[in-house]
Parts: sequence; C-alpha cells; structure tokens
Amino acid sequence: MQAILTSLDRRWRRSNAAFAPSHWKICLFLTANVVLLSALLFDWPVGATLKNLPPSIRFVGGMLTDFGDSGWILLISAFLLFEGWAGSKLLHSQRCRCQALRICQIGGYLLTTVALSGLLANLLKRAIGRARPTHFADWGPFGFSPFNGRASFESFPSGHATTIGALFVALAFLFPRYRYIFAACALWLAITRVMVGAHYPSDVMAGLALGGWFSFMVAIVYSRYGVLFRINAGGWPTPRLPLFKSGKPRQTDS
Repeated sequence: MQAILTSLDRRWRRSNAAFAPSHWKICLFLTANVVLLSALLFDWPVGATLKNLPPSIRFVGGMLTDFGDSGWILLISAFLLFEGWAGSKLLHSQRCRCQALRICQIGGYLLTTVALSGLLANLLKRAIGRARPTHFADWGPFGFSPFNGRASFESFPSGHATTIGALFVALAFLFPRYRYIFAACALWLAITRVMVGAHYPSDVMAGLALGGWFSFMVAIVYSRYGVLFRINAGGWPTPRLPLFKSGKPRQTDS
C-alpha cells in the first residue's frame, strides 16, 4: 500500500495538468443561470399542471425514470473495477493485462463519480429541504423545510438527475465522439423525473449540473495522477489512449 501511495504522490507532483483557463468558468456561470431561470420561469407553471398530465406521459416517464437509480450503475462499475484488476494480475499476455487495467480504471472512475456525486446530492437535498411537487398546493414551488427528515422534502437537487448527469458526462469524457448523443440522453432521461411528478424542472437541472461537474472534477484528479485521462490543449480531460482502436484500410497501388 505504501508503494502505491508513493507512486500516486510522485505522479501528482510531476503532473502539469490544469483547468481550462477560462472555459470552465464560463460553463459554470451558464450552468448556474440555467438552474436559476428554470426555477423562475418553469417551476411554478409545471407544478400547477403536473396533476393534469396525460396518463401516456406519466407512463413513458415511469418506464424510463428508474434508469437514474444508481444501484445498477454502481454494481456494473464495481464489476468492471474488480474484474479488470483481477485480469491485470492473472492474464499472461502483456497486451491483455494492459487492456484489463484500462477496464479497471474505467470502472473505478465511474464508481467514484456516481457514488460520491450521489452522496453529495443526498446531503444537499436533506439540508435544503425543498418540498416536492406533491406539496405544491400547500407550499408552492419555493417551500423549504431544511433537515425535515421526510423524503417529500428532499426535492432539490434531484438524486436521479445527479446520477444521470454524472454517468453521461463521464461517458462523454471517455467517448468524446459521442458526447452530443450522451448529452441528449441525459436530458431526456432526467426530465422523466418531472414527468412522474417527483421533481420540479430546476431540481432536474441542478442534479444534472451537479453530476456533470462532479464527473469533470474527478476526471481532472485522475489526469493529475496520469490515470485514464490527460489534459488536452484546451485544458479539458480527454482519454490518454483511444478506448477502441480502429484499423485503417490498407492502400493499394494503382
């Protein structure tokens, strides 16, 4: 264990990874304003009409909303972590051991991101104590009872949306070519929490932002240790090596 800690400390000291000089500040500013505008413009009208949503919308939301349950994501991430670690120790081929170690690192990144962001979201929602839309008639969209202890006063931020944001932003960093697809999936899946009447729009936006920024911060830490990520010219984390190598077609002489 001491050797591992010493190696990590050495990697941290010699790393020159850093945040993007200005881009992350702009993105953070925009994120905060999106959450605030969602609360001011959408929470009240959405809360007033949630009871009148068509059954078809609630049905679709109910089918998809459990995707944001962190349990299955943590289970798969832990499986990748331990199976990859075992493969890196037991496989005979050097190439296979390197691939197994890569899988181990991916599992560790996903596990760290989803677990810790979910824990933070749960702490925040208990401390903030925002009433869920089920209490709209009595409390409105801006009713708060900090440390109430009841799940019906744990609306902000959405835990499911935090998990979805953490997962899909992590996948976007791992597979940057598909980042727009991941962004669309995250938005559609997170909004199901509104469709089932469990959260206001600003709860969902805040959860997505919390999970996404947590994935970003963890990726930065990993890059500082030289694990899985590196910092590109723009200051953003990107995979150190391509996760999937595609062979180039051979050129034939004409």
